[in-house]
Amino acid sequence: MLYYLFEYINLVFDPPGFDIFRFLTFRSALAAITGLFLSMYFGPKIIKYLQKKQIGEAKKADGPKSHYSKAGTPTMGGLILIPSIIIPVLLWGDIKNIYIILILVGTSWLCAVGFLDDYLKVVKKYPNGLIARYKLLGQFIIGLFIGSVIYFSPQFEGIATLTTVPFVKNFNLDLSYFYIPVVIFIITATSNAVNLTDGLDGLAIGNVIIVMLALSLISYFTGNVIISDYLDIIYLRDTGELTVFTAALIGAGLGFLWYNFYPAQIFMGDTGSLALGGAIGIMCVLVKKEFLLPVLGGIFFLETVSVIIQRLYFKYTKAKYGEGKRVFKMAPIHHHYELIGWPEPKIVIRSYIIAIILVIISLASFKMR
Repeated sequence: MLYYLFEYINLVFDPPGFDIFRFLTFRSALAAITGLFLSMYFGPKIIKYLQKKQIGEAKKADGPKSHYSKAGTPTMGGLILIPSIIIPVLLWGDIKNIYIILILVGTSWLCAVGFLDDYLKVVKKYPNGLIARYKLLGQFIIGLFIGSVIYFSPQFEGIATLTTVPFVKNFNLDLSYFYIPVVIFIITATSNAVNLTDGLDGLAIGNVIIVMLALSLISYFTGNVIISDYLDIIYLRDTGELTVFTAALIGAGLGFLWYNFYPAQIFMGDTGSLALGGAIGIMCVLVKKEFLLPVLGGIFFLETVSVIIQRLYFKYTKAKYGEGKRVFKMAPIHHHYELIGWPEPKIVIRSYIIAIILVIISLASFKMR
């Protein structure tokens, strides 16, 4: 909203110095600062309210015993995160921009799905929260919506179904009629992947921030005709505006990490993890970097694959030998490292290091093409 106010003031009165509000980098910096301030300011208030209402994490019998002491810690931390992302974007972003509309709608929708899941688990005391098929339905609907808008909108004509193939020069894959199903799969997969990763203090949010730093650069490069031509990637006019969103998320995420790092004062909950995971997937869809996700979001990919391997191997060995066996001591894989004796902060920091290396590889892939 302030973006339009300052634009109007600059147009009508032309005061000295107001041109700066037209610059994307400046508005992105303001969004990051605003997001950081909001999450730092409202964090303690929301934590105190959740404690008062006894809205805390339930004891998980299927988790490591070391986590029993975390029972009762306030959850639904997405109530801090998501408003601290959306408000700065509304203030400093161009909310008429189609990319901003899609990312805000997608993030808000998945936040609502996650909130319903948390509410049913923590407040209504339903053991499993929102039934899995209804959660998947919510993810399917938003994936269908975003995929359909891109596929049928005249603004995306000629580029709607294209996607960049990492490490391959002068080649963009046309997904054609498979485009919408691919979008649905990506948004559902990334949303659930971050949800699976959210098992240690600071693990999910720290990795989300690292991935979003890369997506900030990618969205800016993609929306710049000169840089996109130099890097030989698809040029998408107006995608640069997405850096306002990613900056707001990074700022809000850093503020949340202040309270979420070990020992956590609040957990993200599905309210935050489903929304942030979906945001990563939607961002990759919007900037045409869907196939870069396994590298860019390698930590989330590894966490998901560890669960799939564990379940498939257990079912296979149970069917063949009558007794299920496991590849890992516990899945997702961060619990495996806990059970072999790694301290929680050590696992988290090492995941950050790996995530940074993967981000560097992802960015380097543009010139490798």
